[in-house]
Amino acid sequence: TESKHRRCGGDLKTKSAELGSAVTGSPLTAVPLASTSVKKSIVLSSETRKELAKQAKVTKEERRAQIDERHKYLISRLADGIGLSEQQVKEAIISDDKFQLIEQLFAPSGLKKLLFFYQDVLQPKSNASLRSDVSTNSLLQKKLFITMGSTENFTGTCAFFLRTSDKVVTASNVSQEVNLGVFECTDGNILQGLEFFLSQIMIPALKSQQNWGAVKEGLKNSQIQDFLYSVDKFVATLSSSRQNIEDKIQLTEVDIDIYVSNLQNPSDYITAG
Repeated sequence: TESKHRRCGGDLKTKSAELGSAVTGSPLTAVPLASTSVKKSIVLSSETRKELAKQAKVTKEERRAQIDERHKYLISRLADGIGLSEQQVKEAIISDDKFQLIEQLFAPSGLKKLLFFYQDVLQPKSNASLRSDVSTNSLLQKKLFITMGSTENFTGTCAFFLRTSDKVVTASNVSQEVNLGVFECTDGNILQGLEFFLSQIMIPALKSQQNWGAVKEGLKNSQIQDFLYSVDKFVATLSSSRQNIEDKIQLTEVDIDIYVSNLQNPSDYITAG
């Protein structure tokens, strides 16, 4: 009987090993197999990252070759307006996935505006895995990027280029056809930034401008005076609205348990109301 039990035990052990081998395809246990699978996944993701980095490098070199005098003019103006070096601006532009929007700005009857935001954005840490959680492997860093202003929240500095005509923008006319403006939005306060931009930059520039195109007599013209009056009035209204918002009523939490506990019947509720 004892030998039968021993044989049965041995058979069970053998069958268990055979069953495990059939399921896993290997006589090894599940733990080493899982470890091997994880290592393979890491290798693949590493290869993928290398391939993506290679493609990004090729794209950047292609864009670098496209940089001409028009691009250099924009880069120079951006560097002055935002306070970065021209090399920093250039690298940011050729790395941006919206790089082709610059060509649309230069094209005949092309884009009338192009925005550049320079502000804090979440950037992945250099050693973060592709599969890692974004919130724990990201940090806020200043970044310059191209935008149309319709998808990203504006919280920092905006440099914008405006077209003055539908002409094709060339190396010889870019300084006349494309104008730069800079708009600050410190701590996300857009109204304050707009008020400062209009009152401290645009209005003084308009009031000092002598040439108003087809309009004669410049600042003495009644139409120009009405226009400037409307702009002044708008800024005053904007300032008043901003101050009203900043001085808004602050509601505080009130403990109403002591009042509710004394209400016993419907008439008490009606009286309390």
